Amino acid sequence: MKTVYVGMAAELLHEGHINILKEASKHGKVIVGLLTDEAIASYKEFPILPFEKRKSVVSAIRFVDEVIPQNTLDYTSNISLLKPDFLFHGDDWKNGPQKETRTRVIELLQTYGGKLVEFPYTQGISSSEIKKRIQQVHAESSRGSSLRRLISKQEDILRFIDLHSALSGLIAEALVVERGNQKVCFDGMWASSLTDATSRGKPDIEVVDVSSRILSLQDVLEATSKPIIFDGDTGGLPEHFAYTVKSLERNEISAVIIEDKLGLKKNSLLERDNAFLQEDVKDFAAKIKSGVEAKVSPHFMVIARIESLILGKGEKDALERAHRYVEAGADGIMIHSRQADGRDFIGAVEKFRKDDQSTPLIAVPTSFGHIKDRQLWDMGVNIVIYANHLLRASYPAMKMVAETILKNGSADTVEGQIMTMKEILNLIPGTN
Repeated sequence: MKTVYVGMAAELLHEGHINILKEASKHGKVIVGLLTDEAIASYKEFPILPFEKRKSVVSAIRFVDEVIPQNTLDYTSNISLLKPDFLFHGDDWKNGPQKETRTRVIELLQTYGGKLVEFPYTQGISSSEIKKRIQQVHAESSRGSSLRRLISKQEDILRFIDLHSALSGLIAEALVVERGNQKVCFDGMWASSLTDATSRGKPDIEVVDVSSRILSLQDVLEATSKPIIFDGDTGGLPEHFAYTVKSLERNEISAVIIEDKLGLKKNSLLERDNAFLQEDVKDFAAKIKSGVEAKVSPHFMVIARIESLILGKGEKDALERAHRYVEAGADGIMIHSRQADGRDFIGAVEKFRKDDQSTPLIAVPTSFGHIKDRQLWDMGVNIVIYANHLLRASYPAMKMVAETILKNGSADTVEGQIMTMKEILNLIPGTN
């Protein structure tokens, strides 16, 4: 009986493999030279399934009679040993990195009368393409891509609230209230640099580095599942910002917002004229571009925050910057304002929406909190962030309890104002 040799990696079996094995079986006994893990790793990453598991799968195919290891990408050692009558291979190796291997195989077959049969490559399918599709499906269903998905199908404004601990994240995760005939919840969380620094007892001047802030988010990521928008402050240097984007993506953060401030970051709500400088529009656009180019997934969002209204530069400057940042690749725009009536913000948003109906808009109404979320939605705002309210609520509550205990000399007078031990033990799954 004649023998047929077929070399393959078989990382992910597909119809192309079956087609070539079926055709090979018509010519004689089929011996598959299965690439070892090391052979595959010599030209790409290690296979998902190790050699023995891949061998078990390939051996079960009815067109295969025997499976042996192929220790290198070069077929010649196994051909010299087996001297098969036929060697089957897809015709895709005529060009590219395997072209020289093909030449050596042909020369060796000719020494004893063996024949090369090149099977037409099955168009539109390959193990590499299947792996890419699997990775794409995973990315589209992951936490990191969830904000994009919410925006793509939103019928109402998305509501985000600040977090400064896993416990505050659980509030954002689980809270649902009735508003009229509708249930309303928070759609995600805002990882604020202000709340992070303040909860550590440090000033909000970027004194807490990005790595430390991401590390502090690990407890939140374990306890919750909703999307997180990360407050990236100024973003630092463009080269540094690119690495920040990569780190955030790896940690399943959905988006980062950076502000066009220059130099030492100071909080925008400080009631001081010229409390900070604004970065040159060209330089900030370049920083946005560096972050966008660093993205691995198209689902991660780089959002530009504009400080023109805060600095009194007016609506025109804010809008010019917004359009420049969008041109640079920004996935969203946040126009910041500290005006109590919010009129400057409203005017800028309305004019931006006349020119751009698609770029997501983000509002942080800390100074103009009287404007309802539905009003913002009607203006064209996609996301509203309540940026520091949980932290601001926690301090007076803790201070009040501590003062009451000190004044009364006991804790019994505060029991009616705080959680019971049973409630707190039942709050976290697994405590009991």
